Amino acid sequence: MSSRTVDDSRVFMTEIVLPEDTNPRGTIFGGRVLALVDKCAAVAAMRHARGQVLTVSMDSVVFHNSVLLGEVLVLEGWINAVFRSSMEVEVEVRSEELETGSRRLTTRAFVTMVAVDAAGRPVAVPALVTRDDAERLRTSQAAERRRTRLAR
Repeated sequence: MSSRTVDDSRVFMTEIVLPEDTNPRGTIFGGRVLALVDKCAAVAAMRHARGQVLTVSMDSVVFHNSVLLGEVLVLEGWINAVFRSSMEVEVEVRSEELETGSRRLTTRAFVTMVAVDAAGRPVAVPALVTRDDAERLRTSQAAERRRTRLAR
C-alpha cells in the first residue's frame, strides 16, 4: 500500500450563504456549517483512502465568529494523522466578505473518519508522510486527541 502526503488529500470548498441557510438574525445555522465540515472531511479522507469512509466523531468543534447572509464560506480540510483504518481530518472554515475580500476564521473542527469496504467493514489506509515540523506536530497532537477519545 502506498503512502500519501497531506497535500495529496487537501480539500478546498466554497459555499455562498443563502437565506435558507440562516436564522432570523441573518447568521448561518451551526448545523449547516457542521454539514459542510463533514462533507469537506469526507472528501479529504476519501482522497487519502481512495475509497469510502464513514464519520466516527467530530471533536472540538469551535465556532469562533458568526457568518452572515451573503458571505462566502471557504473550507479547507487536510489529514492530520492516519491510524490503521481511521484518519483525523482537520477542517478550518473562513468567511469571506465579497466586497472587500477580507476573510476571518469562523470554525475549526477535528473529524475522525474510518475507511470501509463495500460491506461496511473497516479497511487499512495508506500511511501519511509528514514532510516538516508543523506536519509532525499536527500528527502528534492528533495522536493525543485519539488517546483521549479512546479513553472516553
